[in-house]
Amino acid sequence: MSRTLTIGQLSAAAQTPAPTIRYYEKIGLLDSPSRTGSNYRLYGSEDVDRLSFVRRAREIGFTIDQVRSLLAFSDSRDGDCCAVSAMTEQHLAEVEQKIRDLNLLKEHLSRLLVSCQGGRVSDCGIIGALSPQQ
Repeated sequence: MSRTLTIGQLSAAAQTPAPTIRYYEKIGLLDSPSRTGSNYRLYGSEDVDRLSFVRRAREIGFTIDQVRSLLAFSDSRDGDCCAVSAMTEQHLAEVEQKIRDLNLLKEHLSRLLVSCQGGRVSDCGIIGALSPQQ
């Protein structure tokens, strides 16, 4: 297949900023593209597909290393899907832990807000709670 897209066109097609595309190339998530005589990058539809895959995986929170693994699984279609499921289950468990942590943080901040009665900063319960105990 001939490569016919510039980085700007790839950026628009995959809804990914050009600097991100260059970064993904640098770290090996995307193959280095062919170049024109004036050194412009040229891409094809397979690059749009791969970049869209990476973007969607990143949007749902997979790390760069996890995306690299998912790409490897995707590239070898005859492999066992159990490893993909296991990775996704682990990621889900991490997301659920983050939600629990954020809920605890929300409760803590809510308690801090209740401790503030307004008035002078010297009497502020939030500042008092954040200050070192003497």
